[in-house]
Amino acid sequence: MAASPVQVRQDVRFEPDERPPLALALGLGLQYAMLSVASVVLVPAVLIGAAGGTRAYQTWAVFAALAVSGLVTAVQAVRVWRFGAGYILVMGSTSAYLAVSVAALEQGGPGLLASLIVVASLIQFVVAAKMSMLRRIFTPTVAGTVLMLIPVTVAPVILRYLGNVPDDAPAGAAPATACVTLVAVVLVSLRLGGVWRLWAPAIGLIAGTLVGGVGFGLYDTAAITAAPWVGLPEQAFGGLDLSFGPAFWALVPAFVIVTLVGAMDTLGDSIAIQRISWRRPRAVDFRAVQGAIAADGLGNLLSGIAATVPNTTYAKSVSLTELMGVASRSVGVCVGVVFVVLAFLPKFVAAIVAIPGPVAAAYLIISVALLFVFGMKVLLGDDLDYRKSLIVGIAFWMGLAFQMDWIFPEYFIGPWDDLLGNGMTVGGLTVVGLSLLGDLAKGRRQRLKTRLGAEASSETATFLADFAVRRNLDGAMGRRMAAVAVATLELLLEPRRDGEDAVRRNLVVTARNEGERVVLEFVAAAGGANLEDALAAAADWDTEDEQGGGDALEMLRDQASSVRHRRYYDTDVVTIGVAAK
Repeated sequence: MAASPVQVRQDVRFEPDERPPLALALGLGLQYAMLSVASVVLVPAVLIGAAGGTRAYQTWAVFAALAVSGLVTAVQAVRVWRFGAGYILVMGSTSAYLAVSVAALEQGGPGLLASLIVVASLIQFVVAAKMSMLRRIFTPTVAGTVLMLIPVTVAPVILRYLGNVPDDAPAGAAPATACVTLVAVVLVSLRLGGVWRLWAPAIGLIAGTLVGGVGFGLYDTAAITAAPWVGLPEQAFGGLDLSFGPAFWALVPAFVIVTLVGAMDTLGDSIAIQRISWRRPRAVDFRAVQGAIAADGLGNLLSGIAATVPNTTYAKSVSLTELMGVASRSVGVCVGVVFVVLAFLPKFVAAIVAIPGPVAAAYLIISVALLFVFGMKVLLGDDLDYRKSLIVGIAFWMGLAFQMDWIFPEYFIGPWDDLLGNGMTVGGLTVVGLSLLGDLAKGRRQRLKTRLGAEASSETATFLADFAVRRNLDGAMGRRMAAVAVATLELLLEPRRDGEDAVRRNLVVTARNEGERVVLEFVAAAGGANLEDALAAAADWDTEDEQGGGDALEMLRDQASSVRHRRYYDTDVVTIGVAAK
């Protein structure tokens, strides 16, 4: 693996640990919030409107969504214990839950919705804590497939809301305002760049609202006039429904699957924000990823308690951070403060809630369309070979077919219809099942379990020699594998900075063939420095003098075709590729 000089990014003005002037932090925080506030407000407003909820419940849900989003955005920035990434990750309401949430409200009201969200949110805490163990199940293939199925399940809800205009509205009011919104967003996105592209959805909302309000009288100002400037709405639901009836058990799989996909979305955003927040590139810290998912779970738990739409990280915060070059955590705190302040301004909230239904629906059409494209990008970025393509194709069409009742609908009635009538549930279960089956079809891994100590090198060498014989590998490949293993174990054995270097840690070494190369994986209790960072540093200075372990790093750089080191709170996972030469 050839070393390359580290490219220092000059466009990063403030790293996460640095504090910009207060005026700049507040200004950027306000800009981040204004870019996201429409999504935070409109998703719960559309949800409750589509499900036939009351105006009082709608007002409460919007207030709760803003307050929870603000609180968790601040937690993401500052990292409270193991909650939060420590980066700017704006949190807000997500349209991914629209379809299943409408079903919950229609079948059991706010109490059922609240209980489903609370139960599903607990899954994210498990994922955050045990991410190293679950890494083979929650893969990009699974996330990409379910992301592509979200628009399929959400489409009926959005299309129903597309015609949500008063009975006395002029003919053509709904299609005209929706078209103006879509055209405005598309034109700004395609013709302009930079910060204008980020503002395109907001510009579309304003254009559509002006046409709907001025041209067709669709913008209802009565609720805005009646709303106070500052205030707290009345709680409009009676708490969680803990009866756990048939509707709960029919809908909980769909909520769990969407929650898991939300965790994968947060995983992607937390990786992306790390890559653009530092001047000198760093290896991804999966402890920050775990913190981001835990904070996401906290937001969903609070959303469930308040009976509002769950939230997730917004990718636009990554784009804006890269554009502005300001990654300071203080900006993330300012965004959270702005959201909380807006939650207590009912007149401002009412102005957004009053946006005509066709305009809001057109806005959400663009959002879910981008989810579909994002799902495709996730899949294409995961080396989409024939095996993965087959899995994705079958899972997607199974989800679509069951969503549309194309496959023997007469056999799936009652509770089965509620369970299998959701495309995300069927597609998600299918892609997980086929992925696990495909993983088994690759061939059985050979595994060694031992203790990370001085004797581990000889045990691993014997294990790899046996693997080479079993797989008919030549002597040169066997020697490269042994050299790479010895170097990796030497680096893992370096003293830990927390003073626990005397503790003997468990070690699991696995080896498998993957095409023309062998992939070695070392799993041990967390400790030491990140090997990817150390290898990158070796390109800039004398690693042996500055970092320690120079010979081992040199061996890895020369003999390994790839090195990936994922550091979790409790585990180190080092994956080494050794290619035939």
